[in-house]
Amino acid sequence: MQLKRSRFGSVMLAASGCLSLAGAAWAAEAQDQGKTVNFEAPPPPPKKLVAKTITTPIYSVVDGNHVDAKTFKGWQTWRAMDCERCHGPEQQGLVGPSLIEKLKEISKDQFHQIITHGVVNMGMPNFGGVPMIQQNWQDLYAFLKGRSDGNILPGDLYPIGHGKK
Repeated sequence: MQLKRSRFGSVMLAASGCLSLAGAAWAAEAQDQGKTVNFEAPPPPPKKLVAKTITTPIYSVVDGNHVDAKTFKGWQTWRAMDCERCHGPEQQGLVGPSLIEKLKEISKDQFHQIITHGVVNMGMPNFGGVPMIQQNWQDLYAFLKGRSDGNILPGDLYPIGHGKK
């Protein structure tokens, strides 16, 4: 940036082809007082913030049958509630639907509604008053979602690190 005199004698500040009378007056006054005037480009406008959704995996699995503690608790809940009597030992469906397929279609909230209120006309009991289900439904969902995703193998599960040396 530089100071320029207009054809009328006023001092103007030239910057990128633009002239500013206010900036020029300030700079001329500063120079008259013997001060060094440094002109810097204005700071760039702030970058737009982009919202990022950070998702935490709902389950962790190693080697197909070693899972995190919460998913392991979900599997234990599955076994304790004997859900396999209707949904099959590999969640493939028997009298009740295949949960491997069903969990590809329903959300976590829908799962919670079904397990809490049941689907009586389809034979699914209401587990809303069962403390084990109410305390562990999210863990049960994680186990079944892992099965549905094909990441957790059928059969017995173990905590991650169990039996590893």
